[in-house]
Amino acid sequence: MNESNKPSPSAQEIEIQAAAFRRLLEHLDQRKDVQNIDLMNLAGFCRNCLSKWYKAAAEERGQSIDYDQARELVYGMPYEQWKAQYQTPASAEQNAQFAAQQQKNDH
Repeated sequence: MNESNKPSPSAQEIEIQAAAFRRLLEHLDQRKDVQNIDLMNLAGFCRNCLSKWYKAAAEERGQSIDYDQARELVYGMPYEQWKAQYQTPASAEQNAQFAAQQQKNDH
């Protein structure tokens, strides 16, 4: 079933979904040790994906937001600051796993 076939969510469902999204962002903020490449390798998405999805959802609803604004919302700070403070170099194993996943998923 695609999203266009689903009934519109109630206001309460929207509030619950928004709360769950905020909790996901809080969880990711508490787990800065989990690198984006780890998320991509294990789950097929990362903080940058969430930022892109947020931007797309805003634009679908007529809201103008740029990618950097969306990333700041997801990361809780400017992306470059997060990257400088928390991002570690990916290992050869992580990069190989990522490349294999990209080929498999044709990302």
